[in-house]
Formats: sequence, C-alpha cells, structure tokens
Amino acid sequence: MSSTASPRAEARTVLIIVAIVQFVIGGWFSWSASRAEPRDVPVLVVAAPGAEQLTERLREAAPGAYAVKSAATAEEADAALRDREAYGALLPVSGGLELHLASAASPTVAQTLTGQAQELAGGPVRVTDVVPADADDPHGAGLSTGFLPLLITAVIAALLFVLKVRDAGARLLGAVGFAVVSGLLSSLMLTHLSGVLPGNYFVNAGIVALLELAMVSVITGLGSLVGPPGIAVGAVLMFVVGNPLSGLASAPEMLPQPFGAIGQFLPAGAAATLLRTAGPFDGAGAGGPVLVLAVWALIGLGLLYASSRRRPAQAAPQDPSAAPRPAAAH
Repeated sequence: MSSTASPRAEARTVLIIVAIVQFVIGGWFSWSASRAEPRDVPVLVVAAPGAEQLTERLREAAPGAYAVKSAATAEEADAALRDREAYGALLPVSGGLELHLASAASPTVAQTLTGQAQELAGGPVRVTDVVPADADDPHGAGLSTGFLPLLITAVIAALLFVLKVRDAGARLLGAVGFAVVSGLLSSLMLTHLSGVLPGNYFVNAGIVALLELAMVSVITGLGSLVGPPGIAVGAVLMFVVGNPLSGLASAPEMLPQPFGAIGQFLPAGAAATLLRTAGPFDGAGAGGPVLVLAVWALIGLGLLYASSRRRPAQAAPQDPSAAPRPAAAH
C-alpha cells in the first residue's frame, strides 16, 4: 500500500533540499570569486639595461603570480599584447619604469599590473594602454552583468523544452531557433543599446548564438534521454560549474588552478574569452574558444538526435487473467 506524504512533510523536504543547494552553490560562487589573484599571468619584460634585475624583483615580489617572458623591443611587446599573448609589458627606462597594457583583455588584471608596477617603481609609472577596454564599460562590470542572463535563460529554455515540448524533433528545432533569436537580440542589447560589448554586431550575435546552442542543446538532450536527472546534471555543468570558472569577471589566470584552465573548456568560459577577443583584438586567439563551443554544440545536437531516434517504450502487456472474456453464446 502506497502512502502519500502530508503537505507539511512535502514542504519540509522542499525547504531542506533548496536550503542545502543554496548553501553549496553560494559557497562555491563566493569561494571562487574571493580566491581571485594572479597565477602565472603572462607578462613581458622588454630587453633593456636593468631588465634582468627587474624580472628578478618581479618574481620575488609576487612569487608564482606572473609567467615572465622577454621581448626584444617595445614594438614586439605591443604586438604580443594585440595578439593576446600577454596582459602587460614592463619597460625599464632611465629613472623609472613604463607599463604597457591590454586592458581590454581584463580590466582586473590591468589594475593589478598597474599596482604591481607602481610598487616596483616606488611611485607612479607611465602607462600606455595598447588595447584599451571599451569606453562604455572601462571596468568590465557591464559585460559581466550582461553575460549572466545569457547563462540563466539558457538553463530556463532547456528546462521548458524538456517539460513542455513532447516531440524530440521539435525540441531540436526549438534549441536551434532559441540560439539564433537569442544571439540576434542579445547582441543588439549588449553591442548597441547598453554598449558594453565592442565589436561587430553580427560577430557578437554569432558568439552568443553558439553559446546558447551549446548550453541549451546539451541540457535539453540530457533531459530528453535521462529525464530530470539529466536536466540537473546539464544545468550544474553548464551554469553552476561553468559560470564561476568563466573568468569573465577577472581572467582565467586569476582563478584557483586548475579550475581556471578547466573553465575554458566549458561553454561559459570559452564564450567569455571569445567575446573579449572578437572586437578589441580582431579575433586574435579565437580558434580555441570557437572549437570548444562548436564541440559542445555538436555534442548537444547529437544528444537531441539520439533522443529523437529512440523508440518509445512499449506498453506493458496486460495480465491475461484480467483480460475480458467473450460472452458465452446462447
């Protein structure tokens, strides 16, 4: 005999589960954000009198914080910054120190490097921003805030596709359609209306569409094949894990390792890097993030296709004894 829990017991179960989930997610998000600091951040030191001493002083002042390489000239260093091979370059000059930055790569890293250079110089330093952050969003806060709804709505869309759309083929079309519409509208908002995302409208729309397709298709595909547990696994992987490790609020090198590196292999991290790369850096270093997003999108579409090809479960055979008997002939 099956028993049904009382409404109070059901409410108690719900509040306990949600409270535990809130505790875990809140702790994970806050822990990853509070541990942000430089970890092997690529930095260049331009060859000049005093360059070797400067390199040693930098390593001693911040052990493990910077991966220091040398550049022959200031022009070579600036080219490396434009190619996203480094975040900044230190130039020893007579009587002081100069700092060249690519703040568009990460305003947080740029601020950190500026403070580090001033500490090494013992006072103000001349700063040249080779690839400046967008004037409408100099600290990157607008892009970070605008990026979060892209992830949340992808999870919501996938949940609704699984729960409200019965046909697997229709779910596949819905995931693709949502990605396209989301890319066009989100790029309109971020690129033109709020102005926090520099670059070409259609390029940014394509990046957002690829992000949404990767997330929605994977979550919807897992939900279609496995049910609610699949939705949970997909949402945790794509949002709970992916968002804090995206590095958009700081940089992948600012996150605890190996988490920062792992985040770049998830859709959120790849898209965050790609959005920063597409406009200010003319796509330099975009190959890796594009590949990551494309692979996740193909995985998701494959899951959706597999669910559409799966045959519905056959109805269980009835008990012969329970079958109606033909009426006796008179």
